[in-house]
Amino acid sequence: MSFSDRLSNGWKISMSSFKVLRENKQLIVFPILSSISLVLILGSFVTIVLAGAGWNIDEVKDPGGAGNILLIFLYYLVNYFIVVFFNMALIHCTRLYFHGEEVTIEKGLKFAMSRIGSILAWSMFAATIGTILRLIEENAGWLGKIIIGLIGIVWSIATFFVVPVLAYENKGPLDAFKRSTEIMKDKWGESLASTFSFGLVQFIALIAVAVPLLLLGAMINILAGILLAVLGGLLVIAVISAAQNIFISAVYHNIQGDPVDHFNQQMIDNLFEPKK
Repeated sequence: MSFSDRLSNGWKISMSSFKVLRENKQLIVFPILSSISLVLILGSFVTIVLAGAGWNIDEVKDPGGAGNILLIFLYYLVNYFIVVFFNMALIHCTRLYFHGEEVTIEKGLKFAMSRIGSILAWSMFAATIGTILRLIEENAGWLGKIIIGLIGIVWSIATFFVVPVLAYENKGPLDAFKRSTEIMKDKWGESLASTFSFGLVQFIALIAVAVPLLLLGAMINILAGILLAVLGGLLVIAVISAAQNIFISAVYHNIQGDPVDHFNQQMIDNLFEPKK
């Protein structure tokens, strides 16, 4: 299959994901809740640090060595936990929809809560990997930074199916990573055409939404324009995030032999170029 054909299929499947989201608009709540939670929790960290420095930013001290490592680890831990928690809730709601069951925000959150141990274990595993890579990157030269960047890309591809695996296969962090890698390697190959498709949609949508809002708000006040543009951009990102997780859920169910009505099995099978 040619590269252009893969992009065409990726585009069509992406559009099917948006169709599911259009029929279940409440799913967009999950990435919004994820973003709000991240801001509130990370904001609380900043507040604690500033309070400890007497609310004087000049008095904030570098914790040094082990302190820096701990802060990096906690940062990754919080990020992974929140993102995986709400992504799992969204993916479960998508599964309910595919099976013809009622979809509610409550059902998604309850399911994610039932898998809280697996989510925490994965978050600690991923945070450890992220911390190690970050420390190496900070102490590596330009070539080392490029290599670490490539490792980050490989990590993203290898963990493509981690959330549904954690949700439905009852595996620990390492086994979930291996299972996700196995699915990607054996079934899909190397190149994710969907990444380009969603990236293109997001780029076009950001321009189509953020720029007009910026100009409209700027007619009143430049700060109002910036605020409207930022809010519009965040909404676009939330929509794309929800659609991407719907895509992951649909693909995973097809791989597991559980086809869904809104996606063509053969098209999905051909989305990735098989390894030679």
